[in-house]
Amino acid sequence: MSDFSIRLARAEDAEALPAIELAAGKLFETVEGLANVAGMHAIPADEQRRMIRKGHCLVATSEDTIIGFLSTEPFRRELHIREFSVHPDAQGQGIGGVLLRAIAIDAGNSGFQAITLTTFSDVPWNAPFYARHGFETIADLEAHPRLAADIEQEVGHGLPRERRCAMIKFLG
Repeated sequence: MSDFSIRLARAEDAEALPAIELAAGKLFETVEGLANVAGMHAIPADEQRRMIRKGHCLVATSEDTIIGFLSTEPFRRELHIREFSVHPDAQGQGIGGVLLRAIAIDAGNSGFQAITLTTFSDVPWNAPFYARHGFETIADLEAHPRLAADIEQEVGHGLPRERRCAMIKFLG
């Protein structure tokens, strides 16, 4: 499956997204110390629809089937990636990289100055992947209270603080 396309997400796509997120989350079973977060939870379809209505969410499709997605929320001049998942059956084909390039184009064309996210600092398909795509780890979270609050919320849901980080990619 190397033929895929990227498009803006539609409200009716929301129903398919939680299953993709849960399937992709199962990969954490292979990461030492993170098996307990594998497939922990998914963003519900109604929450996905809310983000889709804001106009900056993307899906990757192959033969009319959604195989990956990137859900975002705008915060002033920044576009925040809330969830980014590619189904395990479709990984390793460059879909994630194309989704990231596409969201950067969309964000830039829409006037955003940066894209932000929170992720695992030491999981190969998390922070190291984003760094290869131009994201930088934010060293001073006090300067980014929204992202610091996101990490605190994630810790409250059981994610290990010492393995979480916030990242930013400046546009333009």
